[in-house]
Amino acid sequence: MSLPNKKGFPKDFLWGASSSSAQIEGGYDCDGKGLTVWDVKPLNPGTCSFHYASDLYHHYKEDIALMAEMGFKAYRMSIAWARILPEGEGEINQAGIDFYKDLFNECHKHGIEPVVTIFHFDLPLKLQEKYGGWKDRKMIDIYVNYCRVLFENFKDDVKYWLTYNEQNMLVFFGAFDMIGGSGKFSTPNDLYNQAHIQNVAQAKAIHLCHEMCPNSKIGPAPNITTSYPKTCNPMDVIAAMNMDDLRNNFYLDALVFGEYPKSVYRYFEKQHVVIDVHEGDFECMKTCHPDFIGFNCYGNDTTEHLEHYELDLSELEKADNRDMSYLIKLMEKPGVGKACKNEYFAKNSVDGNSYDPYCIRVTARRLTDRYHLPVIITENGYGRPDVLEADGSIHDQYRIEHLKETIKQMKLGIEEGADIFGYCPWSAVDLVSTREGITKRYGFIYVDRDEDDEKAKTAEMKRYRKDSFYWYKRVIETNGEDLEGEK
Repeated sequence: MSLPNKKGFPKDFLWGASSSSAQIEGGYDCDGKGLTVWDVKPLNPGTCSFHYASDLYHHYKEDIALMAEMGFKAYRMSIAWARILPEGEGEINQAGIDFYKDLFNECHKHGIEPVVTIFHFDLPLKLQEKYGGWKDRKMIDIYVNYCRVLFENFKDDVKYWLTYNEQNMLVFFGAFDMIGGSGKFSTPNDLYNQAHIQNVAQAKAIHLCHEMCPNSKIGPAPNITTSYPKTCNPMDVIAAMNMDDLRNNFYLDALVFGEYPKSVYRYFEKQHVVIDVHEGDFECMKTCHPDFIGFNCYGNDTTEHLEHYELDLSELEKADNRDMSYLIKLMEKPGVGKACKNEYFAKNSVDGNSYDPYCIRVTARRLTDRYHLPVIITENGYGRPDVLEADGSIHDQYRIEHLKETIKQMKLGIEEGADIFGYCPWSAVDLVSTREGITKRYGFIYVDRDEDDEKAKTAEMKRYRKDSFYWYKRVIETNGEDLEGEK
């Protein structure tokens, strides 16, 4: 008897790309949609709002046709909560239901499987104002009711559901600028109690999906990395292990094992975190049984041991959140570790930026070994300003190189045992970046607009195929065998 030898990508691999409602749809005031926290979010100087975004709301047929031209098997997207329930609860907006019905029908017409995120940061503004967002446990039932509306209306349209996008990033970074709040920082106690509320809400949503949508699958979609230790110093190795628990495993262990990693409690004790656990919380999480794990991965972190100190982030309240130093400071976890530069990362030969092509290979193997569930990459990509040439071309070789090397390593990870069933890089179409407007682009498809919202109101927003569009089309045609784009 010979050992099994898995080669290459599975024949039914879900090649596609991603987006989020707040960053791509536009139409913020169309057809009964309510406002979200992103619609009133303070903007960085020189960046556009999310009001018009890339206007997928009026271009979805064109955009999905372009995705079909690339050969997409899947399109990872999100539903705007406030387009379905303008106030987050209460009356249903039928125009919102109809829009997503039409969008899903368009996907299926082209053989594209929607992979749908239930909540991707854009909380209805009324819920933020009424309950303070996820601070209030009432949000559990409100979120589950929203899920019920989606499952009732789209149970025959959606095979893959994602509960919550990057929940861990809102908590781990603790930056309210990501969700449209005041820009001030919550205490660790506030943040991790919100995380617990969100974990219970997701567990209940998974139970409900299994009950209402027996032909669908559902799982979480956090941003998951693996922490590399900075050195062979055992203190750095332990710091990396503990950072994985705090940044990553805290969120997935809850929904798979129904418990939190033991190492996080030492950090909680030092940071005065006391989780308000209600009867049945852990049992609900332990028995929800997600079908798969979606995860976003842009590069793994490198961790150095950090002694405990009293955490004070007040110095960052007026800092520019686009600066790397801002994010690095937020990644300091006293008594656990801090992020540091990794000299072994690859250098992009086109623009000289460093990146980690091994991130998915390493992390998908770790997730497969820890949770024994299939995984799908729900985000991964390379954001850079792109130049639209006079002839309508966009030469984004830097993006091709990044994705090529990442996919190459991902393939090796699958051959080594990583149970990956799909890859949806960020993003299908250019969209508005969380902090850097439309100038920082990720898409295979270029959207002709700039940071001027007044112009965007009436802009044609013409679509153009980038060089990466044609390259990725060839990758999909050959199921990942041709990464050079050769015919």
